[in-house]
Amino acid sequence: MVDRRSGVPAFRQVAADLREKIASGRFSPGEQLPSERDLVDSYGVSRPTVRDAVNLLRAEGLVTSEHGRGVFVRPPASIRRIARSRLSREARERNRGAFLADAAAQGFTPSTSVKVRFEEADDRVSGYLAIEPGSDVTVRDRVMRADGLVVQLAVSRLPRELTRDTAIEQVDTGVGGTYARLEEAGHRLASFVEHVGARMPTPDEASLLQLADGVPVITVTRVAYREDGSPIEMNDMTLAADRYQLSYEWAAD
Repeated sequence: MVDRRSGVPAFRQVAADLREKIASGRFSPGEQLPSERDLVDSYGVSRPTVRDAVNLLRAEGLVTSEHGRGVFVRPPASIRRIARSRLSREARERNRGAFLADAAAQGFTPSTSVKVRFEEADDRVSGYLAIEPGSDVTVRDRVMRADGLVVQLAVSRLPRELTRDTAIEQVDTGVGGTYARLEEAGHRLASFVEHVGARMPTPDEASLLQLADGVPVITVTRVAYREDGSPIEMNDMTLAADRYQLSYEWAAD
């Protein structure tokens, strides 16, 4: 029952109690919450109060509603993005780099839709790629699926002077992907840097990723550098936060 003298709105008290039960495992991932009627009886509050509490949890990404079925606890991230070795030459040679490496490690079937286009570099792109604004860049725009479900959007940009007349400008880049084609052309890769963030999705992103209300996205901007230290590719990735866990490993130097 809620404490009417606490000064805390009743819907927030209900939400806090449900949140604690989800965190403690009393309501497990995928489990349906009690019906609206049961929650009304349990907490001694009105239906609007229960709805406000559930809406708050939905906005936090803790629960999801299914029309005609009820409210369910959102499952934890199901795809583990393992940074270690995912971009190694060995992985590319086995055609198991990046997203394919995640699929091989976790047993889902990957598929990708690719569109290739060309554009002029804006200030942000020119800054990452160390090229002049307005320079031609090749854009590889990808929609990535795990077992048919869209889980990631990725947009790579490269200076067009590096990609002209190569398979990088084709939908299918061949075994090893873009990085293998770059190295075949003499641009040996030396390092990668990833900038990770989080935000709420744009309407287009929410639609493509089929996100429920309140679910944020993880953003990763990866920059690939060749041995002379110059950047040769930037990749803006947008990941569904309820489907991904990012894992990093490094030595304790």
